[in-house]
Amino acid sequence: MQPQLQKLLLFTSLTALAATAQQAALNAPRTAIEKEVRHELVMLPYYSVFDNLGYKVEDGTVTLSGQAVRPTLKSDAENVVKRIEGVQRVVNNIEVLPLSPNDDRIRLAQYRAIYGFSSLQRYALSAVPSIHIIVKNGNVTLEGVVANQGDRDVAGIQANSVAGVFSVTNNLQVEKPGK
Repeated sequence: MQPQLQKLLLFTSLTALAATAQQAALNAPRTAIEKEVRHELVMLPYYSVFDNLGYKVEDGTVTLSGQAVRPTLKSDAENVVKRIEGVQRVVNNIEVLPLSPNDDRIRLAQYRAIYGFSSLQRYALSAVPSIHIIVKNGNVTLEGVVANQGDRDVAGIQANSVAGVFSVTNNLQVEKPGK
């Protein structure tokens, strides 16, 4: 009975080890694909502070989401993601924002109000600023990440100060402490 118990324990241990190794192998390429998707989207030439791109990777399928001012950004995002090794399918749910001279005016005024404020200027220094300003039919949505709650609140106050805006939705996320 003792040898059978040892064999059973050995088999169980090997099976658990193999399952763990298989799961790690499945997760490793997935994170590599996610990193590559993020890199390709951020490197798009017309991706700006007025666009918001998101993605989700699941079993070789990449689902793109967000908003874009230019229709070419939507198609460019899909095309670069299709070329990534390991991506089998791309679902493009990026919304192209309607053309509007008034929305363009609001975008520029929002940019000046937010990034012109002294405590928020540091967010404008990166290639793609971390606060994204989405304007649709006079309604403003702030997307992205800021360092603290105070910056989140100031960005919301500055966005609300722009004339001609119907509403402001502040979806800015605060970085986790210790990051």
